[in-house]
Amino acid sequence: MAKIPLTVSGAELLRAELQELKAVQRPAIISAIAEARAHGDLSENAEYAAAKERQSFIEGRIAELEGKLANAQIINPVLLDADGRCVFGATVDLEDMGNGEVVTYQIVGDDEADIRQGKISISSPLARALIGKYAGDVAEFQAPAGVREYEILDVKYV
Repeated sequence: MAKIPLTVSGAELLRAELQELKAVQRPAIISAIAEARAHGDLSENAEYAAAKERQSFIEGRIAELEGKLANAQIINPVLLDADGRCVFGATVDLEDMGNGEVVTYQIVGDDEADIRQGKISISSPLARALIGKYAGDVAEFQAPAGVREYEILDVKYV
């Protein structure tokens, strides 16, 4: 299986979610199933069916997280020495060439991307256009609304 790039904070978030699922949600759903089972006929017991479905989801998510963490390539942006190049984990200040708006994004793994927090996925069109470029370069990419251009103002490894 291919390595999955994650930042240190992204890996910690996945570990915290895994711990929550194993230590809190899994025991809670086992109790809910036992309680629903005590109500009698399982063929017509909606609580039992819902609890089993929830258990299936939790177990699937646990397996997914364990797999991702086992195949994770954890990258600490602070330790990067990319000579000012845009790479995975870098925080990039950009100016939209269309409207002059300045934005800041960190390039992160697919599982930790959150545009509201300024984190864009490594597989997003913008991140793909930025990778390998330096401050002063212009990144052009195809967005749903058409071609967009961003000038790279600064590249930081924080």
